[in-house]
Amino acid sequence: MGSHRTGDGQRASKDPDVLAQPLWHARHRGEHRQRLLQAWDLLAGAGADIVALALPVECVCCGREDLALCAGCERRLRILTRHPFRAETGAPALMDTDGSVILPVVAAGIYREELSQSILAFKRHGQVQLRRVLSKILAGTLAAAYAGTDGVVLVPVPTSGSAYRKRGFSPVHLLLAGVRRSFNDSHVQCTDALRKAWNPGAGGVWSGGQKGGGLSGGQKGLGRGDRSRRVRGSMRTARGARGHSLRGRPCIIVDDVLTTGATLAEAARAVHEAGGIVRGAVVLAATRGPRCAGAPGTVEASWGLPGA
Repeated sequence: MGSHRTGDGQRASKDPDVLAQPLWHARHRGEHRQRLLQAWDLLAGAGADIVALALPVECVCCGREDLALCAGCERRLRILTRHPFRAETGAPALMDTDGSVILPVVAAGIYREELSQSILAFKRHGQVQLRRVLSKILAGTLAAAYAGTDGVVLVPVPTSGSAYRKRGFSPVHLLLAGVRRSFNDSHVQCTDALRKAWNPGAGGVWSGGQKGGGLSGGQKGLGRGDRSRRVRGSMRTARGARGHSLRGRPCIIVDDVLTTGATLAEAARAVHEAGGIVRGAVVLAATRGPRCAGAPGTVEASWGLPGA
């Protein structure tokens, strides 16, 4: 009996329906995939080393090699922008003579140290790593600014034609592309509704940023009065669906840096004339800090442009 059971067991163990199937094929596929990934990692690492040798990359803030923005400077950048603040009090063109606010603006941080260095480097070269970090900062500031406002439309300030030809891209539009991916929110829409226009108040500045006499149309180094005259009437809404899409919609104007506020005031005028309801503006940085007590970290969600 015992030998019979043993024999049955031996016969059963040889039954192909009972035997465990070999794992060779599955193991082979796993090893093959692992080897491909390892090979890809090696190739990617070698490619990065070759690029680093051919085109050395340094941190735009501290100069450390191999990264456009090192971990330490990125952490410092996030610290500088962790408390968005109302910044219009530092922009003369956005404040009325009686002290009332013409256009409320929320800034991610003050234009200094790592923040100013990162923005400048991004505007000059548009590095992917800087775009990623700055887009996240802008997305966080926008989220704080438009909290409670449904169906908001983000309207980027247009760049001049000469700046676009020089850089090959529009910094604000590039950042907003990253912001849209960060939000993934159907309640937020971005529309390229503003255009540069002929500006007779600035001696004939066209959308290309050049005057009739060939002088540069840039604003760097100009005072408050000159900036206001330079941008007055310099923007219009796009023809067709993009321009009409602003009518009756709550709008937030987006720019990179706030100085005197003349550019944002002109953008608000153009959006208002197109029927948009301007709630305010958001910028990455303001050149002047807030003048009102307790402003850092206190962002008013309820925005409104007087007369809008």
